[in-house]
Amino acid sequence: MGLTEVKQAARKAAFARRKAAHETHGPGRAGVLSEVLAGYRGVPLAGYMPIRTEISPLAAMEEAAAHGPVGVPVIRGEGQPLEFSRWEPGCALRNGPFGAKVPEVDDFFDPEIVIVPLVAFDRAGGRLGYGGGFYDRTLERLRDRRPTLAIGFAYGAQEAEDLPLESTDQPLDMLVTERDVISFSR
Repeated sequence: MGLTEVKQAARKAAFARRKAAHETHGPGRAGVLSEVLAGYRGVPLAGYMPIRTEISPLAAMEEAAAHGPVGVPVIRGEGQPLEFSRWEPGCALRNGPFGAKVPEVDDFFDPEIVIVPLVAFDRAGGRLGYGGGFYDRTLERLRDRRPTLAIGFAYGAQEAEDLPLESTDQPLDMLVTERDVISFSR
């Protein structure tokens, strides 16, 4: 079995675990994420608009927006890094690719903290995404410019023992679940 097939199988299993966790916990499990972000008040950050069974960071993003700029990802095209457009609670939104909402008016900036959605994570800071490479390209670009903190946000049930990772996969600096904070030494 090639790496592509191994990743597809890992994603399928992880999606099933995430769906079960989402149904058990429901949305709105951002309390621990809010506590983590409180230590970075005013630092430009990017969250995401949750789709399907992703754990929702919206409550933490709303709290952070009271202290500094918050953005959400905008897909500019296949094979390109994400851009982050300024978001505020209640701002006008439009449909973006893959069902995620994006601000009606683009106001791009570079965040210093990126809250990263994921399909699965491991205890070494590895992350399995959806397979498009958007966050890997984006984190690489941002980290080439300045230190950028990548915080994975997931249900604890999304942890995996052995992820099929590649050299282009950007590591997480920290992982926050509905209950825990896991920091990775780099």
